[in-house]
Amino acid sequence: MTPLLESFLEMMAAERGAAPNTLAAYRADLESALAHLGPGAERAEPDALRGWLATLAHFSARTQARRLSSLRQFYRFLVREGLRPDDPTELLDSPKAPAPLPKALSEAEMAALIEGASKLRAGQAAIATAAIELLYASGLRVTELVTLPAGTLRAEEPLVAVRGKGGKERLVPISRRAREAAAEARGTLTERGKERPAARRWLLPSRGANGHLTRQGVGLLLKQAALAGGLDPAKVSPHVLRHSFATHLLSRGADLRALQMLLGHADIATTQIYTRVLEERLRAVVEEHHPLARG
Repeated sequence: MTPLLESFLEMMAAERGAAPNTLAAYRADLESALAHLGPGAERAEPDALRGWLATLAHFSARTQARRLSSLRQFYRFLVREGLRPDDPTELLDSPKAPAPLPKALSEAEMAALIEGASKLRAGQAAIATAAIELLYASGLRVTELVTLPAGTLRAEEPLVAVRGKGGKERLVPISRRAREAAAEARGTLTERGKERPAARRWLLPSRGANGHLTRQGVGLLLKQAALAGGLDPAKVSPHVLRHSFATHLLSRGADLRALQMLLGHADIATTQIYTRVLEERLRAVVEEHHPLARG
């Protein structure tokens, strides 16, 4: 296979302009794969390639995908050169990297964020506090938050109807603290003269074209509150507060199916990712504190 491998690498350099480091990576990946496949590797069938992929199980999904990509390029080269009639890698699935874990703040960080919001200048403090309390108390998406109607928070109705993705409606509870914060923020906006007739329909009105606070405006307020609370602003966003809502509920014993309903997930598999967050935290606790883990 050495002549074919060298021809492939020459093509990558001449036609694709591959850099020396890229060529070296291709060579290492392909030499390893072809050595496993043995004589006649240019005629290998999909099952043989799956056997090779199985030997890579101890590598990360990213490394497996890179090595398979190298092999795909090689066999496509063989097909273009007329050295085999088909590409056996077409039937192979690329290894999928696990979905990244949701990033959530700790309960102490959430308390610092709320404290930071209270330190902002008068007008901003009320609005930032309301946004944080509402997002964290309900798990709302930021778009759902800014489009809450003005009459949403009625004292006699503990559950609020929210229209989420795909126009699907769900009921979410809003805490007393969040209701009070929202009422204060709306009063502040009204007193400052920012409310205009077109904006009266929204819980959190503004002078913007939509008549309500924007997603970007809420995000900026959260970052300002983070700075005032001594947190890294890069760690804070409306969606991080949604993740924090879910993670903290689950860690305190909430039912996964109930959490799915609160978040408005169509598939419970989407909600189950939060169990991985808890697993990672438990593993980190053991590794940090168990006397035998440090060995």
